[in-house]
Amino acid sequence: MKILKAICVLILCVQFGHAQKYFSKNAVLKFHSDSPIEKIEAVNSTASTVFDLTSGKIEFAALNNAFVFEKALMQDHFNENYMESTKFPKTVFKGTIQDVAKLNLAVAGTYKVMIQGDMIMHGVTKPITVPAEFVVDAKGIHANAKFTVKCSDFDIKIPAVVKNNVSNEVAITVKVDYNPLNL
Repeated sequence: MKILKAICVLILCVQFGHAQKYFSKNAVLKFHSDSPIEKIEAVNSTASTVFDLTSGKIEFAALNNAFVFEKALMQDHFNENYMESTKFPKTVFKGTIQDVAKLNLAVAGTYKVMIQGDMIMHGVTKPITVPAEFVVDAKGIHANAKFTVKCSDFDIKIPAVVKNNVSNEVAITVKVDYNPLNL
């Protein structure tokens, strides 16, 4: 009987532990850069992310060549001249939700948190802090964030010929629909 109880407790612990991790393979990352000549925008809807509600750890990974632009030439320039996607194929963020105790995924609502960590882009690692919002509703768990990065912080060179027409600052928008990670 003790063995049966132990097995039941173990199964519950494993299921509970797994329910504390959430993931998405289709997080949407958008970026926008102001330009007097034309808008520079792209969308990547294949980013991967996972977060652990217990520890607050959160990670994102996005293939740089998965960003889609309105114009194919912009996409080529982005991958070849700016991000050098062959040399630096992905951008990664590894961090921690600072106030993870605020997240009560059992109760519908909007939870504002700060996420702090390291962004690894173009071969450069920089610490960043991002304000984010988790929304719990009948459809699930969603996360949203908006922040800016500077190309120069990540050693992304803007060619001199377009330097006056391309902003050094890029606005990033993140939208995620998370699912429970069941191993």
